[in-house]
Amino acid sequence: MSIEVNNESGVQVDEAQLVALARFVFERLYIHPQAELSILLVDEPAMEKLHIELMDEPGATDVLSVPMDELTPGTPDKPTPQGMLGDIAVCPQVAEVQARNAGHSTQDEMLLLTTHGILHLLGYDHADPEEKEEMFGLQRELLEGFTGKEAPSETIQ
Repeated sequence: MSIEVNNESGVQVDEAQLVALARFVFERLYIHPQAELSILLVDEPAMEKLHIELMDEPGATDVLSVPMDELTPGTPDKPTPQGMLGDIAVCPQVAEVQARNAGHSTQDEMLLLTTHGILHLLGYDHADPEEKEEMFGLQRELLEGFTGKEAPSETIQ
């Protein structure tokens, strides 16, 4: 697995735990072991710039996903083909505020946002109620499987 974390946020983050989480998600969703993922941690001005470039929306957001090879989850018999899953950008400063408002730790929020970003790369969305239920249910299941505790409540910007 090629999972790269580049921390440009100026905030100390447990990068090893983010990589371990991504590996866990890859294994649970039968993503090819050679699939590539890039996790970029950025500050608020950089996130706002990305948010404008990618979504044409002002303001810093919590997480953005940029899929590359349009990979989807595999099955035990047919894992995802090898390829570039894509890039996610996470803003620890936004995560900190959301975590405080939701009553959990910033690291728990970082895990939630990383999982959320990976699911978006795999084609999951939350635009309608059925999609939201499926995506957030899987997000909760993955987080609880990884951490061994109840998943933090979702925050949506």
